[in-house]
Amino acid sequence: MAKPPRNPASGILFVDKPQGITSHGVVSRARKSVGTRKIGHAGTLDPMATGLLVLGANNATRLLTYLVGLDKQYTATIRLGASSTTDDAEGELSEPVDAAALAAVSDEDIAHAVANLTGAISQRPSSVSAIKVDGKRAYTLARAGEDVVLAERTVTVSRFEVLETGRGEFIDLKVLVDCSSGTYIRALARDLGEALNVGGHLTVLRRTKVGPFSVENASALDSDLETKLVAPAVVAAQLFETVQLDAEQSKDLSDGKRIALEPQQASPIAALAPDGRLQGLIQIVDGRARVLSNFPRDAQPLEPQEHTATEGEPASEEGTPNNG
Repeated sequence: MAKPPRNPASGILFVDKPQGITSHGVVSRARKSVGTRKIGHAGTLDPMATGLLVLGANNATRLLTYLVGLDKQYTATIRLGASSTTDDAEGELSEPVDAAALAAVSDEDIAHAVANLTGAISQRPSSVSAIKVDGKRAYTLARAGEDVVLAERTVTVSRFEVLETGRGEFIDLKVLVDCSSGTYIRALARDLGEALNVGGHLTVLRRTKVGPFSVENASALDSDLETKLVAPAVVAAQLFETVQLDAEQSKDLSDGKRIALEPQQASPIAALAPDGRLQGLIQIVDGRARVLSNFPRDAQPLEPQEHTATEGEPASEEGTPNNG
């Protein structure tokens, strides 16, 4: 018989991932810190990347499905003047371009190329991404020596801004990127370098936002994560419209009945039980609630605590892509 978790409470964790550890490594450490095996993530980060990683514990893993597709924000450093086999600093670099060719790249040239990579664009993911090809991860095939060329897909880069430009042996651009789910920042660096005919790759990547949630409010990986769990109701209320159930409605919904509720425009809707916990995500069809996902009561539920999100961000990545 499986050993019950030391901590059966459900919640969402916002972790500031340090450099040099995989997302799976973060999950493994969170399992030990929180006291449960049942922890998942809502989209990975490369080992070289830092920043916001969203985890779910116990029943809150059901909420991760709705967090995966949220828009993201990154700060990054793009190095112009050499390309990379992995589109980042961890790959094998090409020979640097001629100094005269690099010096010929003006700020106006960079601005024009950046503008062409903003908006709805067609992007070819890096060959070392986590996308599956015939059931295998692309990075597994690439590292085995296979030539992997992934199909292009449409992504949206709503903001691509150059914050700082440093010129020397290379041109280093510190950038800010707001983008849709499934956008690869490494691919942006590669494509920017190709557009300028000097090559480019990523040297620094930090995820600063996931939807309305900011890394500024995330916990350090070496902190006591058991005390950092955020109640699912608190997170759901920042993503969806909410409806407060009375005792009878809560019981009927638990019994599988399609209770009558006032029509709501948004879907999903977070249905909150009388005690404030997240009872389920629902949609209202013809005046009746249809359950999309149930959130069973924990043996030791968390108290609905406050969690500050970044205001004004849309609540809107494919599966769980390996971003960067």
